[in-house]
Amino acid sequence: MALLKVLIYPNPVLTQQALPLESFGPREQKLFDDLVDTMYHEDGVGLAAPQVGISQRILIVSPRAKRGEEEVVVNPVIYESRGQEIGPEGCLSFPGLTAEVMRATRIRVRYQDREGKPVDRELKDFFARVIQHEMDHLDGITLIDRVDFNQRMKLLSQYQQQAQD
Repeated sequence: MALLKVLIYPNPVLTQQALPLESFGPREQKLFDDLVDTMYHEDGVGLAAPQVGISQRILIVSPRAKRGEEEVVVNPVIYESRGQEIGPEGCLSFPGLTAEVMRATRIRVRYQDREGKPVDRELKDFFARVIQHEMDHLDGITLIDRVDFNQRMKLLSQYQQQAQD
């Protein structure tokens, strides 16, 4: 497996809409494995393909950060959401930054697994939050796009200060 380079904001790939994945062959299987290895190497609980410069609708999630429990999620669509909760989120593409973000507490999502088989699941709480965060990356939405203007300016200032240190 190969470790992939995680793109850091403001890389323009992070703000682009990703394309659906249509093939699930050996090349894609290797990519899935590389994404998994990269996510764990970076101590993440999720990683979207656009974060490593691949504009495809692929994400990896492991809410408990335990190897072997990760899931490959391809071409996901949230078709129902309920409840709301503000909670802290970090992002591998914004190292050192945390923001309070409003998310649904329960979602129903359809996607394809690593073999291309359809999956339909209801997720709640932290697992739902991780999926929503990673799906934002597939739509070119970053962590700072999910906060109000004042909080965005504050976070960007903190982020720029960290980059200079």
